[in-house]
Amino acid sequence: SGASWNESQHCRLLVPEQLQLCRRHLEVMPSIVRAARRTQELCQQSFADMRWNCSSIQRAPSFGPDLLTGTREAAFVHALAAAAVAQGIARSCASGELPLCSCGPGPSEPPAPGSRWGGCGDNLNHGLQLGAAFTDGSARAGPGGTPGLRAVNRHNGAVGRAVLSDSLDTRCKCHGVSGSCSVKTCWKGLPDLGEIASDLKSRYLAALKVTHRLVGPRKQLIPKEGDARPVTEMDLVYLINSPDYCTPNPQLGSLGTQDR
Repeated sequence: SGASWNESQHCRLLVPEQLQLCRRHLEVMPSIVRAARRTQELCQQSFADMRWNCSSIQRAPSFGPDLLTGTREAAFVHALAAAAVAQGIARSCASGELPLCSCGPGPSEPPAPGSRWGGCGDNLNHGLQLGAAFTDGSARAGPGGTPGLRAVNRHNGAVGRAVLSDSLDTRCKCHGVSGSCSVKTCWKGLPDLGEIASDLKSRYLAALKVTHRLVGPRKQLIPKEGDARPVTEMDLVYLINSPDYCTPNPQLGSLGTQDR
């Protein structure tokens, strides 16, 4: 991530849907690489005490069945990766690292009494827009991917970005004589990605099993069980049940934790 990206040398390693974006926005690729590494770290931290401990994410992009077949685990990884990329770009804009964007726009609502808007907020809008283009390109890729799997991956990526959007909050810095807080300068900022991972872990535990079928004029993701609640834009969804990850089963992507 520290090196300058080369259009022919590096961009061609990506899937076709991401290749064009890489060539148009070479300057953003180090932010995306950092986001990918952070996703790996946080996934393994989040699942460190569970049977599936996310160790397979280290093989990226050569994933195994646990992350390629529409499992609950894949839902978490897609959502976290989407949030990480959007957050990384938003912060890179604010830090001045990217030439085509800068601080986020000032909030439209009036500031709290005794404070004023200022500073340099994270550029969430730019992060969401460019992040979606990159991660949704990945979700569309893959000759073995079914329309249902692509729809699930896109949905889960959108959940990750929605959780990130909801986390944008007000940060302030005090100004005044002898450290008093007579005036505060405030801006909108994003939290550490660890908070987003924790939120998504809760959604992983409550994820809905869905099917992709025709409802009216187009196909939609609807709950597999007839009595389940409807899918919302904040629900992680999955297509197939995961193995119990206790017994080794390479075909299902289970390394097994038996006898540990």
